[in-house]
Amino acid sequence: METLRSSLRLIRPCLHCQSLRYASGSKRRHERREQRKATVIEYQSVQAEPAERVYVWGYAATGALGVRSYLRPEKQQKPIPVQKRPARLRFMDENDIVAYDVACGFGFTLFAVKRKRRHMVLATGINTESQLGYYEYPKNSGRILDYIIEPVPVDIPGINQQEHRSKLHVAAGRAHSIILTDNGVFSQGNNAYGQCGRPAVEGEIFHQVSNIQRIDGVPDNICKVICGQDHTLFLTEEGHVYSCGLGADGQTGLETFQSVGVPRKLKGDIDGVKIVNLASTADCVLAVSDNGDLFGWGNSEYGQLSMVTSETQVNVPTQLPVKDCGKIIQVASGGTSCAILNDAGQVYVWGYGILGKGPKATMLKTPGLLPPPLFGQNELQPKVKVVKINCGMSHFGAITDNGDLYTWGKGKYSCLGLPKIEEQYFPLKVSLPALAHDVQCGVDHTVTLCTSFT
Repeated sequence: METLRSSLRLIRPCLHCQSLRYASGSKRRHERREQRKATVIEYQSVQAEPAERVYVWGYAATGALGVRSYLRPEKQQKPIPVQKRPARLRFMDENDIVAYDVACGFGFTLFAVKRKRRHMVLATGINTESQLGYYEYPKNSGRILDYIIEPVPVDIPGINQQEHRSKLHVAAGRAHSIILTDNGVFSQGNNAYGQCGRPAVEGEIFHQVSNIQRIDGVPDNICKVICGQDHTLFLTEEGHVYSCGLGADGQTGLETFQSVGVPRKLKGDIDGVKIVNLASTADCVLAVSDNGDLFGWGNSEYGQLSMVTSETQVNVPTQLPVKDCGKIIQVASGGTSCAILNDAGQVYVWGYGILGKGPKATMLKTPGLLPPPLFGQNELQPKVKVVKINCGMSHFGAITDNGDLYTWGKGKYSCLGLPKIEEQYFPLKVSLPALAHDVQCGVDHTVTLCTSFT
């Protein structure tokens, strides 16, 4: 027995030392791992060239995000009806396509892209009103697609896309699309109110037909097109504005509340003024001149135009007497709220809803400043400023000069790109692995064009 005890006394110190050595070794390995993590530095090659990337998020069930695997997953995976975080649209990368313009409609998306020297328009999402075109699959089967889940080319008549070199620009409304080319402006989709730039025909069928047509009655020097919910605005290089479509809320600005099928030139306070920027997502229109003056017309049920009227509608372009907002350069008009951006990179908001000024500031009759620190301005970045704004029906996006994207508003179907956030009362930075330079907000999805060096 004594011998056994002596043996145990000899063994215990050895076991103790072994455990100490093991603990010490484990600790050193953990420290080395942490040190490696802390010292990992990514270096950009001096020969690195910028690559254009497209990131999408929000409601995926319509196909508007253009990611085929979300709705037709491989193997045993389940469909993804909502994409909560920004996801890279790899279709563009895999096909060597660069997107330079994008428009988000109500459940669909248009891309103006370039592949080598060939320019074309790609479309994805809801197509129940032929807003994306006529697609039969398989060919000669009689099976017409109402939903398109991956970008497909839009057939634009009269343009040989193999030889076309100039850029295309796109705009999207509730159920109609507009494409601006060097050969004119083309429209397709629902034309019940003349929003496609041609007279409405009673009983016309828009479902599963090919109805893309060139718009007559507009000048040859159109430089920008904006689609509201059921109306369309055309901006010329001289700064003149033409409009057509539904005018029930005065959104066409044509001194009448009737629908107009042939585009007409707007007058009112913008007559003789050079307009440089337009915005209209729903039925309220904002415009800004080269002098930085602000104009508005259309719906004012939520106080969007309360600076000039106590009525709920304004049917003539009217100058809005904004004060202490600096020189305005961009505008954004949503379903119930508006925003402007001045040349100092400051954002002002007004209207009704989630404006970005906190949960208590839900109604502003005049523009209120969103404090610059909300967009990343601080002691380390004192000169950061916003360079672009955009909005959907109820959410906003703003891009700063360092490529950061901030969103706020209602996050229906995660359209804000902020996980687990349904309502964001202040601008919050979206996590993107690239530098954003353009953002387009739909009703329930968002698309961002970015530049990446990796």
